[in-house]
Amino acid sequence: FVARKKQTEKDKRINAEIKRLNKILKDLPEDKQSIAEGLISEAAFMRATLEDLKDDINENGVVDEMPQGSYSIKRESPAVKTYNTMVQRYNGTCKEIFNLLPKEVVVEEDDGFEAFIGNK
Repeated sequence: FVARKKQTEKDKRINAEIKRLNKILKDLPEDKQSIAEGLISEAAFMRATLEDLKDDINENGVVDEMPQGSYSIKRESPAVKTYNTMVQRYNGTCKEIFNLLPKEVVVEEDDGFEAFIGNK
């Protein structure tokens, strides 16, 4: 029961992130919406999972002690290893999502110089 309750909380965070990203991408052209849908779902899952991993790292530290018979060795925490890999994938997924957005056309403000030169 506890594991399901925790999953429900994670599901709420995932759904909130999906809503947030959908709001940002609401004006995407329809042909890009289907591409974005899968990326948004993955990004939302990764963000919620990264939050969980970060909590674990903050609680248990970055070093893990692993028993080896009569002695133990210290190693990088599995949570740290997973976090480091996933944060790279998350960043890449976010980049893919935001690359779907139309590129803004930069319009230079008219300072009057061309008109001034043209009048000469």
